[in-house]
Amino acid sequence: MLPFARNALSRLQVRSIQQVVARQSHQKRTPNFHDKYGNAILAGGALFCISTWTYTVTQIGIEWNLSPVGRVTPKEWRDQ
Repeated sequence: MLPFARNALSRLQVRSIQQVVARQSHQKRTPNFHDKYGNAILAGGALFCISTWTYTVTQIGIEWNLSPVGRVTPKEWRDQ
């Protein structure tokens, strides 16, 4: 590609980008679904996750066995 053609093309791209930015900045932006409900959905999902894990951890009877002290007893030695 010739240097003057490349220079003209890059100037054209810069101008078109500037026009798009200028057009977008003059438009009134209406709130979309995420602007309206995004935080509520995030909070609801977090609440659901926390409550589900809380129920799972406390109610289904898992024995976590965090410390074996007092639970493990040695087996008797067998005479051979």
